[in-house]
Amino acid sequence: MDQGTTRTKAVLFDENGQVAGLGSSAVPRILPRPAWVEQDPEVIWESVLRSTRIAMRAARCSPRQITAVGIANQGETVVAWNKSSGKPLYNAILWQCRRTADMCEKLKKAGLEPLIRRKTGLLVDPYFSATKIRWILDNVKGARQQALKGEALLGTSDTWLVWKMSDGRDFVTDFATASRTMLLGIHKLDWDDEILKMFRLPSKVLPELRSNSETSSYTDPRSFLGIDAPISGLIVDQQGALFGHGCYKQGDMKNTYGTGCFLLMNIGNLPRFSRHRLLTTVAWVINGKRNYALDGGVYVAGAAIDWLVGQLGLTPSPEQTSTISSSVKDTQGVFFVPAFVGLAAPYWESNVRGTVVGITEGTTSAHVVRATLEAIAYQVKELLDCMEADSQLKVRKLTVDGGPTGNPFLMQFQADISGIPIEVPSVREVTAQGAAFLAGLAVDFWENVEDLTRLRRIARVYRPKMSEESRTRLLREWKRAVAAARIWAREKPISN
Repeated sequence: MDQGTTRTKAVLFDENGQVAGLGSSAVPRILPRPAWVEQDPEVIWESVLRSTRIAMRAARCSPRQITAVGIANQGETVVAWNKSSGKPLYNAILWQCRRTADMCEKLKKAGLEPLIRRKTGLLVDPYFSATKIRWILDNVKGARQQALKGEALLGTSDTWLVWKMSDGRDFVTDFATASRTMLLGIHKLDWDDEILKMFRLPSKVLPELRSNSETSSYTDPRSFLGIDAPISGLIVDQQGALFGHGCYKQGDMKNTYGTGCFLLMNIGNLPRFSRHRLLTTVAWVINGKRNYALDGGVYVAGAAIDWLVGQLGLTPSPEQTSTISSSVKDTQGVFFVPAFVGLAAPYWESNVRGTVVGITEGTTSAHVVRATLEAIAYQVKELLDCMEADSQLKVRKLTVDGGPTGNPFLMQFQADISGIPIEVPSVREVTAQGAAFLAGLAVDFWENVEDLTRLRRIARVYRPKMSEESRTRLLREWKRAVAAARIWAREKPISN
């Protein structure tokens, strides 16, 4: 299962790690107020059932043929429900929701962020689960009273799904997902009592912790479409993609291109902290052995391509941007900084906005389209440099997934500006594959990670062709463009 933000995918994998059947079902979001984002937990569950039925029909697979179940979840999203009735106490609060921004600012002003970061590896932000859980206990009628009596259960979306699949037998989460809550001590791998007290959260409402590849529960055939199988793989989506990409060694890295970009690097069995304010997170725990990752994000990637299509109308479709970009030899000095919602690492300036520089009378729509694709690659390159500096590990290649990886121009330019090969795997459902690999390892469907490495198939490799001189020059000009955007954001308007 890949239970995502807007869609649930059920993917059946065979012994060769190939897709045998796939089902997909949309999950609508609920937007009750500006910056509030929710989903109905029962609708999430129905999407899991619907997607699984479709996948089984596509593969002509009976319930008895399913050996194990793995779940990749949307991460920091929180669900609360009554233990006896199984009914949600409130809608799921999604990772995108910003309702707890004021709570986070108070924590920062109180000087608590360094402590939280040291213990959890995370920055204080509404993105993570802790303040969402606190909000539910403080604002949903009866929630805190039920929690104190042990009648309420709160967890991330994987916890809800395991509970539903097992017909209420098991209340669990995995270490990687727990490391996204802002409540897990990533050194001891346990819920941190000091932080729980800080958030006024009773520990009894939180799930039991499990490794990412072990039998955590069993599906109940009455609840889950006749399937009687171990639930043996649990992981948060981006770490699932890291595992699916085969990034098992220190220094291995993947990038997921979507609305934004999510870049993760395996940094080995000890947590390292970033000077560029990247996140330190648990990658996975298997057979007692832990791996950590550095986690960095680009706010705007595919969203910039959508902007070209929807708002500007410079291209009829995202697919056409590759051909249009290749129709000109360069951008003629045009650079686009797509900071629609600010700049992430290494700048962390939320007030910067999108800026285009270098326009002349000779600038055409093709130059702007090309500058947009190049901007995505420049941002990823800057994160790569941050991760190399923080980890002191040399990046040898980058494995990628997501819709924009089907854009040949973008992928080639990413290889050129990064100076490393870019690998695109043949299996597109990399997050689901990571969850399946973890589930299969736990039940000996596959023996070890060496088996999994042999199963991976690469559809295409983009190798750098750009000279070092050109790369250095373009990166210097990109940084000038970013500097211009930052100056514009800092300068006060001239009064009349």
